[in-house]
Order: sequence, then C-alpha cells, then structure tokens
Amino acid sequence: MRNVKVLGSGCANCKRLEGLVHKVVADHGLQVEVEKVTDYAQMMRWNIMRTPGLVVDDTLVAAGRIPSEAEILGWLKAGV
Repeated sequence: MRNVKVLGSGCANCKRLEGLVHKVVADHGLQVEVEKVTDYAQMMRWNIMRTPGLVVDDTLVAAGRIPSEAEILGWLKAGV
C-alpha cells in the first residue's frame, strides 16, 4: 500500500491538493493511505519552502503547486 503525505498548514491550496489526492484515489480504486502533515518541523524533513507539498512513499514529488490529476495518478500507479 502506498503512503501519500499532503504537506501544508491548512491553506486553501493545501486543502485543494488533499481533496484532489482523495479524488484520484477514489476514482481509480487505489490502495493508498493519505496523511495530512501540518507540523512545520515534520515538513522540513523534505526541505519544503513553499506549500502545498506532496510526498509519495517518502519522496517529495511536488512543492509549491497543485499537480494535475494525471500527474498524481502517474505517481501513485507507477511509483516514484
């Protein structure tokens, strides 16, 4: 099972990214655990300077932007 972390303080874009990840997971019936990380100390583990951030299986794949559904699906299906 894949693990996905959405990094962000709770801003509108962070919430939008979290919703988009949940949508992709539900639409494609993927086995994915989605976590929301709001603690700045934890976020700094990935040296993120701008939110939102997206981590798939402990690898930062996007930061400071909202990736497309196709990008998210690709990361979740193919791995990072």
